[in-house]
Amino acid sequence: MTIYALSSGTGVSGIAVIRVSGRDTAKVIKELTGSQLPKPRMATLKKFNKNGGKELIDEGVIIWFPAPNSYTGEDMVEFHVHGSRAVVKAMHLAIAKIKNCRLAEPGEFTKRAFQNGRINLLKAESIADLISAETEIQRKQALKIMSGKSSQKFNSWREKLLKVLSHVEAKIDFPDEDLPKNIIKEIQKTSYRVLSEIKKSLNDHKVGEIIREGFKIAIVGPPNSGKSSLLNYLSKRDVAIVSEIAGTTRDVIETHLNLDGYPVIVSDTAGIRDSKNEIEKKGIKIALKRAEDSDLKLIIVSSKNADFKGVLNQLLTKNAILVVNKSDLIKGKLNSKFRKYEHILISIKKNINLNKLISKIKNKLKNKFTSSEDILITRERHRQNLINCVKHLENFQKKKSDHDFDKAAEDLRLATRHLGMIVGKVDVEELLGSIFNDFCIGK
Repeated sequence: MTIYALSSGTGVSGIAVIRVSGRDTAKVIKELTGSQLPKPRMATLKKFNKNGGKELIDEGVIIWFPAPNSYTGEDMVEFHVHGSRAVVKAMHLAIAKIKNCRLAEPGEFTKRAFQNGRINLLKAESIADLISAETEIQRKQALKIMSGKSSQKFNSWREKLLKVLSHVEAKIDFPDEDLPKNIIKEIQKTSYRVLSEIKKSLNDHKVGEIIREGFKIAIVGPPNSGKSSLLNYLSKRDVAIVSEIAGTTRDVIETHLNLDGYPVIVSDTAGIRDSKNEIEKKGIKIALKRAEDSDLKLIIVSSKNADFKGVLNQLLTKNAILVVNKSDLIKGKLNSKFRKYEHILISIKKNINLNKLISKIKNKLKNKFTSSEDILITRERHRQNLINCVKHLENFQKKKSDHDFDKAAEDLRLATRHLGMIVGKVDVEELLGSIFNDFCIGK
């Protein structure tokens, strides 16, 4: 089937780009323009009519990309028309009436580019990441993956293991002939080097995923300590309800922020206390789970209440900042229970030291992203495939006897398969739906 969709943003705009790709693209051009195909890859001014008729839809620019030199690898065309909803709708209706043409599914243009060998799976994912990038660091990471450095590394590991596999399979095919000692040494050396490099890449503190998804900050503390007020301050808008009534927040409230180019997801959670209310107890359970999964915890307590032992005390790990709110109410010295922890005194109501808290958060972010130059892994599926690859390579390393060569070969096959799945070198049909559904229609 030939597919079509609006590839530019929805809504009213100066220009709208409607993309068509597939076997009948040339037919679509002739039907809508009533003329022959324009010169390839040259912007040409044309009038677009309703299916060979004389009723004008719009006048705009057409760019024709014959296969295989197109984004999808198929015959493809772009209609650049005026960006009103009426024009776009009329163009869509005109194309839909042409035989074998249908509206594209989410990400289907990029999916076809992958299936036709124009891009690999990593580049397809990085295109999606670039489209959804909200901060500078996300944009840079997506462009870096698009450049192919990550896929080159994965392919390099895979090619080295395939070479090792060829030697192992040669031994299986000719069991009576011993492998030269230099080849045996090379097998051990290469497999060990690849294993070490993959392990090093896995020890990246998940920086790539954090940049892509956002640095998770959980605000936790007892009721009425100022959690919702802090979320509203960081968001610069009223995201959460602020009330003197304890237990107002029951569920997790999230907001996405851009702090100096770093993507951040801040979560306001239910106040942690002993409660008999079933709904509040569930909210507290969710709050503790969110704190456990976060990259940074802001443990906020009131200067009037120094009782934060138990669960809150356990949360004060290296990935936490103790925030003592309502510092304007402190008379005399700060309670000694606070002073034994690294803390910061603030007053949300009086706007005291909030800039220092934000600076402290930014420092935590910068420290987290110091290794961002060597990022290879940006998605959980990359990580899981590398973990599985390591497992099979470790099993291969344990095989010493000639009798184990069959099993050793299978370990290598599985290791190379998992590397191939990252870039799409092997059958990954079951993955394609979930990957390309994240795209918008028209991409």
